[in-house]
Amino acid sequence: MQPKHKKANYQILDRLKQLKWNGNSNKIMENNVPPHIAITQMIFGFVPAKAIHIAAKLNIAELIAAHGPMNSAQLAEKTGSHKESIFRLLRALCSNGIFAEDQTGNFGLTPLAECLQEDHPDSMKAMAISAGGLFYKAYTELPFAVQSGEPGWHKAIGMGPFEYLTKNPEEGKIFDRAMTNFHGGETQPMIDNYDFSVFDTVVDVGGGNGEVLSSVLKQNQDVKGVLFDMPEVVARAMENISNNGLRSRMEIVGGNFFESVPSSDAYILRHIVHDWSDEDAVVILTNCRKAMKPNGKLLVVEAVIPKGNDPHPFKWLDITMLMIGGKERTKEQFEHIFHQAGLKINRIITVTPSISLVEGIMN
Repeated sequence: MQPKHKKANYQILDRLKQLKWNGNSNKIMENNVPPHIAITQMIFGFVPAKAIHIAAKLNIAELIAAHGPMNSAQLAEKTGSHKESIFRLLRALCSNGIFAEDQTGNFGLTPLAECLQEDHPDSMKAMAISAGGLFYKAYTELPFAVQSGEPGWHKAIGMGPFEYLTKNPEEGKIFDRAMTNFHGGETQPMIDNYDFSVFDTVVDVGGGNGEVLSSVLKQNQDVKGVLFDMPEVVARAMENISNNGLRSRMEIVGGNFFESVPSSDAYILRHIVHDWSDEDAVVILTNCRKAMKPNGKLLVVEAVIPKGNDPHPFKWLDITMLMIGGKERTKEQFEHIFHQAGLKINRIITVTPSISLVEGIMN
């Protein structure tokens, strides 16, 4: 059984779906904030994002967890920061429920601040560091992406995201952790809602550090797995896999899914297809279809964006996909790329309120 805390990652995202707009009263019903105040808060949303980033980089949550509540002078000394400035940073974060100042001037942890610890079960520290650093820099070219239809990331950073992360392995490790933390809460619901025991072998295409495939194998003792990703990525994953006790049932293969994938009766592509344009996605899916054994299944685990104006967290993540040249897709858009690859959608299974498993079979 999965610990209850593992549900929190996707529940945080799905909380956004509860926001409703009431045009008659010109209020946001969530907290009765007038429109001009609400949009001002959104306009300056980059400020708390950067403040959280800095708190994560300075390891403030870990310091407080290790030493107990501390005042700004103590934190300034331990982080090499300016006393008044770190106080002002923490005061602002406290106003959003991230840390809490007591009457003696000491700052303590809150549930939100606890998530900035690297070893916390619901850690978002790596995401805070990556989003507030590398991604923040890339977003300066969002106007270029919107106006040109080209990836803004390339213009801002000088190369694609995966090339950059390969050339900067320390940031690559942070990104790997961020993706594991961000999407980790989906793994158990995916396993609970789909029967992997019917397969002989499951290939995790673009499987990163191997944690998703490891979870599948742990709960399906007769299934074998293949972790397939770029050679430099699986090299980063080797230590993680060596320590999970599944090495005898898991093959590690380095390669390029734009060229070919290992033969199997099942393929997991979790948050892979959304990284790419329709043209590139069709190449990936086609290569899986070509290598797929008869009666095989292709399992794309991603958001299926609903129509209409209702909030959905992946409508916002789609802006990041716009920046890197990919997209979050609707059901109709999935049907299109599947058809182009010689596949068809067999069924769509709800994994979490925001994430689905799109099962494809040969057309």
